[in-house]
Amino acid sequence: MTTDAGEMSLTVDELAARAGVTVRTVRFYGSKGLLPPPVIGPRRVGRYGARHLARLALIEELQRQGMTLAAIERYLGQLPSDLSAYDLAIHRAVVASWAPDSVETLSRAELDRRAGRVLADEELERLAAAGVLVTGNASDTEGTDGEEDGFRVDTGLLRLGLELLDVPLSQGTILAAREVLMEHSRAAARELARLFRGEVAERDTRDVRDLSAHIHPLVVQALLTTFQRSLREELSELLSGEGPSGG
Repeated sequence: MTTDAGEMSLTVDELAARAGVTVRTVRFYGSKGLLPPPVIGPRRVGRYGARHLARLALIEELQRQGMTLAAIERYLGQLPSDLSAYDLAIHRAVVASWAPDSVETLSRAELDRRAGRVLADEELERLAAAGVLVTGNASDTEGTDGEEDGFRVDTGLLRLGLELLDVPLSQGTILAAREVLMEHSRAAARELARLFRGEVAERDTRDVRDLSAHIHPLVVQALLTTFQRSLREELSELLSGEGPSGG
C-alpha cells in the first residue's frame, strides 16, 4: 500500500478500512468537496494517500465535537487546500483539545473495526503500554474473558496510538518519549496556570469559565506550534549532522 517513493497509496476500500468508515462515506465526502479527489492510477483505479486519511481523521474529530456537516464544510473550506497530512494532524490535535476526556468500552470486534484491520495481540499490548487502552481482564486473546469484557479505550488517543503502531521505533523509545512529553507538558501547564491565576482571582465563576473556554484552544495551538518548530529544528540538526552526535 505504498509507492516506490514510500508514499502511502490506498484504494478506496483500504482508505475506508484504515479510517474506520464505509466506502459510501468516503465517496460522499468526496462529492461534498471535503476530500480532494484521488490520483487516478493504472486501470483507472483511484489511489488515496496520507492527506486523505488525515482529512478523514479531522472530519471524525469535528463530528465528535458535535459539528454539523455544514459547519464541517465551512471549517474545512477555510483551510488551505494543499495542507499536508502533518498540518492536518496539527489541526486535529487542536480540535481534540476542546473535547472532554472520552473513554469507551469496546469489544475486540469494534476495536478492530475502528482500527481498520485486525489487531494482533502484540499490537494490543503496545496500545495498552502507551495508555491508549486497558483490557477488561488480564487476558485479551480471542475467546477469553478479555474478549467478553472488552477494552476500556481512550478514544481521543486511539487514532494516535494506531498511527504509532506503524512508526519504526521500538516500544521502549515510544514509552520513553511519552514520559518526556507528559513530564514537560505538566510542567508547562503548571506554569501557565500560575501565570493565569492572578488574572482570574478577582473574577466571578462565569467569567472564569468563559476565559478558560477561550484560553484552552489558544494555549494548545500555541504549544503545538512552538513545539513543532522546535522539533523541526532539532531534527534538521540531527539529519544534517550538526547536532550533539554529529561532532
